[in-house]
Amino acid sequence: MEGLTKEQVAERLKVYGKNEIRRIKKTSPIKIFVEQFTSPLILILLFAALILFLINFFNPESSNLIDIVLILLIVFISGIFGFIQDYKAEKSIEALKKLSVPSAIVIREGKQIEIPSTEIVPGDILVLEEGNIVQADSEIIEGSLEVDESILTGESRAIHKKKGDTVYSGCPIFSGKAKAKVKATGMNTRIGKLARKMQEIEEEKTPFQKQMENFARKISFYAAILIIIIFSIGYIKFGIVESFLFAVSLAIAAIPEGLPAVVTLSLSLGAKSMAKKNALIRKLGITESVGAVNVICSDKTGTITEGKMRVREFYFDKEIKAEECKNKFALRCIYFCNNAKKIFRKGKEIFVGDETDIALKEFSSGKIKEKGEKLDEIAFTSKRKMMSVVYKLGKDKFVFSKGAPEVLIEKCNRWLKNGKIEKLDFKDKVNILYKNSEYARKGRRVLALAYKKYENSKKGIEEDLIWLGLVALSDPPRKEAKEAVEECKQAGIRVIMITGDHPETALSVAREVGIESERAVLGEEIDKMSDMELKKILKKVNVFARVNPEHKLRILEILQRSNNIVAMTGDGVNDALALKKADVGIAMGIKGTEVAKQASDIILLDDNFATIKTAIKEGRRIFDNIKKFVNYLFSSNFAEICVVFLATLFFSLKEPILLPLQILWINLLTDGMPALALGVDPARENIMKRKPRKKGEPIIDEKLIKMILSIGATIALTLLLVFLLLLPFGEKKARSALFTGFVLYEFSRIFTIRYREKISLFANRWLLVALAISFALQLTVAYPLSYLFKLEPLGLYEWFILICGLIANIGAGVMIAKFL
Repeated sequence: MEGLTKEQVAERLKVYGKNEIRRIKKTSPIKIFVEQFTSPLILILLFAALILFLINFFNPESSNLIDIVLILLIVFISGIFGFIQDYKAEKSIEALKKLSVPSAIVIREGKQIEIPSTEIVPGDILVLEEGNIVQADSEIIEGSLEVDESILTGESRAIHKKKGDTVYSGCPIFSGKAKAKVKATGMNTRIGKLARKMQEIEEEKTPFQKQMENFARKISFYAAILIIIIFSIGYIKFGIVESFLFAVSLAIAAIPEGLPAVVTLSLSLGAKSMAKKNALIRKLGITESVGAVNVICSDKTGTITEGKMRVREFYFDKEIKAEECKNKFALRCIYFCNNAKKIFRKGKEIFVGDETDIALKEFSSGKIKEKGEKLDEIAFTSKRKMMSVVYKLGKDKFVFSKGAPEVLIEKCNRWLKNGKIEKLDFKDKVNILYKNSEYARKGRRVLALAYKKYENSKKGIEEDLIWLGLVALSDPPRKEAKEAVEECKQAGIRVIMITGDHPETALSVAREVGIESERAVLGEEIDKMSDMELKKILKKVNVFARVNPEHKLRILEILQRSNNIVAMTGDGVNDALALKKADVGIAMGIKGTEVAKQASDIILLDDNFATIKTAIKEGRRIFDNIKKFVNYLFSSNFAEICVVFLATLFFSLKEPILLPLQILWINLLTDGMPALALGVDPARENIMKRKPRKKGEPIIDEKLIKMILSIGATIALTLLLVFLLLLPFGEKKARSALFTGFVLYEFSRIFTIRYREKISLFANRWLLVALAISFALQLTVAYPLSYLFKLEPLGLYEWFILICGLIANIGAGVMIAKFL
């Protein structure tokens, strides 16, 4: 077997390219950065800065440079935060390259050589053995292998591959040795084609991103109308320069310029919190969007279950739990009649081979100390459905057999009952096979065990065996899964299991964890259904088995068309398309392929379904907190609009009632640290006992609008009254009191919000710290730095008036919260 020559390899590298998964499209860092400044809110702020610049240009005495610098600083900081998160997400896509195995053994010019896997070309002859990962789609030309194709099929079992069969790139080899001729490399492999298809799917915006964009457009529209009105009034009363000042004042009052930064920081802190709870966020907007999920489409193996076969029960003449088994011959049988091998991998000793053999070997290895000598083996085949070995143990030789119960029982005429060998009659066989059927209905993988003393003739090795019993295995549910599913139900979240495994196994696991379904629908049934029929099935069935990637996508799309917000979990290459298309794609961090991870929005670092529930709870908390500071910001900003607008209409003042720099300072102080501290508020106690919000439900609903308008109007009227009471002492003095009053009254808004949410003020120490620091900064501006802000220091009378107004505001806020 000569293999390719150097010249052939060089020529084919030119034709087919390197054996790697390539990115079809990349986004440059510059583009990512520029995109941060294209939202309507940011554009209006930039427009406000431009107006201030023009005013300063035509009227240098207006001294608006500080205002311009502060606006641009806010915009830049917001952009930086968004860029950092998006750039991290973009860079993580490069993880696809990790799919390539660092090196490979090939035969070239008659010699076995080690090469970088990226240099494999079609026609190369690969040398494959247990512990390897297949590096390219190849056809076996010599030998045989046991291969794990679960990353492609979703079904967790070893696949026997013989001469003429194809092995696929990315699949681990359990056991065996083979030589295989490469048929396809890179993007032409099965994995590569799935990766290409995945990259062609357009990136869906998260529900939260859509809401924020819609929200920003509405704010921008109403703000533009107000600016036009105030500019027109100002132009009539004062002239063009003054009207510019009025318009800019209103623009700054109307636009929550701190909102993008506060939302970004809140989401970032939420992402950090989720990471500590084993949910790694790849896309910032998903931090909140996961809280809106009302359907979770979850894989079974490794997510709801442990992802590892374990011995669960034995049935001899009666059923016993696995850990109670002391039957020496049964333990010998599962240990010696077994081809799982122990190897060192990454410094650890592990078993490799068929997952059932691994489970049996792990269970029995600590209980069997005998070494034994293997004398013979009759291998398992799909036709025979059993295997047998002959072992010498001490001076005795034994035959140990395991296989399908209905096959092996016909080879037995005796059984070991209560430590004695007795005749195995027809009634005993019926009882045993009934128990086998019972295990099968539970989703167990069942093997029969038998043995006998070896007679020195190969003829009849598998005849006249002594029946030992049944061993039942399964991939058990995670301990936390049942509780997590129950919490999801209480939270109004539906859990659907979608798996490549056997329907009985899927149904059994579903029942164990509390997923209710009248039956399991097979992938082949889905193929025969119309979309309307599948939609009807989805109303009552929560378990789908033997599915392929197309089935997953179809189920997902029908759920989405029915106004559901869907989270899809997965770990294999076969899951990548559905993960990409889902509202929230969740990949497994331990067993997940890099293709699945790069297609996802969230990576579960512990592969645990319970972590999804934790992430949803965190997402709901974040959304609640976003609503809190939207409530806080807009009731405050609405108060500012009312004050500026009404003063412009009805007051005869030399300058605007609040200067642009003063308004910007108020917004920086009130929209900054306190608003951000609201973002880390703890979750309400009943947060996972309420229904998910409906798809498309706005951030500001009708109830919140009423709250914002009523509270904002109350604050505005109180402040205008304070201004009028102090106006006889001079316009500057009244403006100074109004300036500090805004800060005080907006801070009082936090108390009424938390009263409504039934959360103690002391439950969030960061909020207390933020309020203390912000108030200290306000006092610094109101006294030592008052000249910079064109203010006069306040006396005791002014403070008395402000405190009276503060008490009235808190009382009014509590009353409004009760009624709304």
